[in-house]
Amino acid sequence: MDRLFNALAEPFRRAVVLSLVHGEQTLTTLAAPFCLTMPAVMKHISVLERAGLIKTEKRGRARYCRLKPERLAIAGDWITDATNFWTQRLESLAIHLEREL
Repeated sequence: MDRLFNALAEPFRRAVVLSLVHGEQTLTTLAAPFCLTMPAVMKHISVLERAGLIKTEKRGRARYCRLKPERLAIAGDWITDATNFWTQRLESLAIHLEREL
């Protein structure tokens, strides 16, 4: 979980994940809109891959990336659980405060 959220903490990596929602892409295509060197892009891709968010595959001279949505589902489930917990706690607090007034 820590690797997952660490990987998503950086804007370029989040942009890569969002781009891959639309399907498999090459590193060159993913890097094109950004002013990053290819070594920097590779480091970011490596972080995403270690977090289990993407899978890369070399085909010929190009390296292709694809999203592993099941890992995003884990983050989504955690966020949903945390949201539900805090929503319930805040609702309970509001009820308690209303009774006190």
